[in-house]
Amino acid sequence: MAEQFRILEGSTFCICDELGDFHADVEGLFAEDTRFLSGLNMTINGKRPLLLSSGRIEYFSAAFFTRNPLAGDLERDELSIRRERFVGDGAMQDTFVVHNSAQRPLEFELALQVASDFADIFAVKDHDFSLGDPNADPLPPPQPAAFDPDRNQFLLADETQSEFPLKTQVIFSERGEVSDSTVTFKIALEPRENWALHVGIFPLPDGEEVAPRFAERRFGEEVGHVRDSLSAWQLKVPQVRTSWEMLSHAFAQSVSDLASLRMRSDDTGIGKLPGAGVPWFMSVFGRDTIITCLQTLLFGPELARTALEVLAELQATEDDASIDAEPGKIPHEVRQGKAARRWFPRYYGTVDATPLYLILISEVWRWTDDIALMRNLKGSAMAALRWIDDYGDGDGDGFVEFNKRSPRGLEVQSWKDSHDSQRFHDGTIAKAPIAPCEVQGYVYDAKRRIADLAREVWRDRELGDRLDAEADELQRRFDEAFWCDQRGGYYALALDSEKRRVDSLCSNIGHLLWSGIVPPERVDAVVDALMGDELWSGWGVRTMATGDVGYNPLAYHNGTVWPHDNSLVAWGLARYERWPEAHRIVQRLMTAAEYFSYQLPEVFAGMRRSETPFPIVYPTAARPQAWAAGTPVLLLQILLGLYPDRSRHALETNAPTGIPSWAGSIRLAGVRAFGRPWDVRLEDGQVTVEEA
Repeated sequence: MAEQFRILEGSTFCICDELGDFHADVEGLFAEDTRFLSGLNMTINGKRPLLLSSGRIEYFSAAFFTRNPLAGDLERDELSIRRERFVGDGAMQDTFVVHNSAQRPLEFELALQVASDFADIFAVKDHDFSLGDPNADPLPPPQPAAFDPDRNQFLLADETQSEFPLKTQVIFSERGEVSDSTVTFKIALEPRENWALHVGIFPLPDGEEVAPRFAERRFGEEVGHVRDSLSAWQLKVPQVRTSWEMLSHAFAQSVSDLASLRMRSDDTGIGKLPGAGVPWFMSVFGRDTIITCLQTLLFGPELARTALEVLAELQATEDDASIDAEPGKIPHEVRQGKAARRWFPRYYGTVDATPLYLILISEVWRWTDDIALMRNLKGSAMAALRWIDDYGDGDGDGFVEFNKRSPRGLEVQSWKDSHDSQRFHDGTIAKAPIAPCEVQGYVYDAKRRIADLAREVWRDRELGDRLDAEADELQRRFDEAFWCDQRGGYYALALDSEKRRVDSLCSNIGHLLWSGIVPPERVDAVVDALMGDELWSGWGVRTMATGDVGYNPLAYHNGTVWPHDNSLVAWGLARYERWPEAHRIVQRLMTAAEYFSYQLPEVFAGMRRSETPFPIVYPTAARPQAWAAGTPVLLLQILLGLYPDRSRHALETNAPTGIPSWAGSIRLAGVRAFGRPWDVRLEDGQVTVEEA
């Protein structure tokens, strides 16, 4: 299969092949969850050019270098073609430069075929045959392209949906001959002469066209804006210098990926916060957004502040079974355009985003001591607490469960949200309502954290004492209900509708360490389970143990390795000062990143490291993906033992003496905490922190 490139800026992105063309089922130019262009394919004398080399320049640009095919009277290597692509916010530009390398004049035809099916993102996703759905609905046919000779442009319009005036405008800088949806340029070049063409592509969600005379100026402004935004982002995040090259490359890739995934403010109220991932999840996802923000507070509080404010605006205020919403609930995802009609504009089918939202509120407070922000968010926090008690715990047993109410909703509403992820040890699938183990940990942590906030900021000691008492009781009852004595002792994945332990051994138990719900006497058993042969692949902790019937190293949530999952496991190990195990996860994930060009994917296969010379790709993993991109950042924080001390307004370290030698030397400059920059050094196994 030819290599695919993903080029993006905000919520506009394209997926193309190594020549820059759109051919495969999932390729095209996307905006607002819609494919606005499904074909932009070049030929020379009727045949595709031959690849020399291609690659991304920045996350928003790429270059494709090709040579002529043996077509017409062209001989080998007489033409070189440079194709450069820029993707901006709501637009794309291709620039073609053809050079005559021959010693004779050449005449030839360059043709560009354009097409759009205006398919929504779910239709495109379902038609990805690598997902294994042979019964997926066929994609809609391409819509006819109307050529306007006065404007020298194609205009493609979605004629299937009268309520969505979707159009795609394709503007050419040179005139050619038009036939159907193909424009052909007849070119004559003297030796060493060049010919250039600019093609501007504008997705038009509202149908309003761009004046061709302003198109080039708009692209110039957009290129400047994107580059300025990237430069500002790179200057704002901490700078790393290290002798450990894997860390250096992975951290730099994370900075770039998270910059590319930032979405701009628009009329929907979505602010500049990370989209979940390309290609299918370039939108607000409550759980993903929150975890990414938790992972990247080393970068400063801006992303997290925006996320807290935007998610507060999206927080449900009514009980609406059709979208699995209840008052106080944080949304699962937001969709736009045709995809919103096929799915939902807002959907609330997530059981964990609401307690995670409370954890993020607390973590931002711990890093900033921003009293004004905490007071502003009190209403949202109180609504989230009420959701936990009144709606999350629907049967009043003290545990938060999920149970879909929407006929079109998700069957599973925890982070492992594939339909078959909630399995007993014997492979049987549990029935809802289901209480996932890690969600109880999140609720425990949220109540502990908000208790501190209530006492110190909101001056509500009664609320603080009540939340602490509820957390104490939850910890006691959780241990009784979820603990399994088999296999050396571990916590069950969940409780099913009959309150039976869903007794598969899964990575979720590492999240329990992160939350702090695990009592001291259980820590050894939990750590041994995480790092034992059944869960530890050598590259990371698997989502499900090899000894469970449902285990499959290529199953999305039943045996694969997820980088973000492992980063939370490592954070939990560090919380309980299990440093050797935490360091092992840090070192192995950074090693794995090298095999993915330092861009960790959403997920990779759970096969044993001893059996594979490199980590095995999961075929449809999102890249870039927000919480995978956040993983190296959090792993660096864990390695250096960094945490904010709010009482002293200082950045501190609890890293042990004698950090392994593979970490080398590290200098992390410009970490922002409490509005001030801090410098961190690792030398000779010892970490020091000082104000910059």
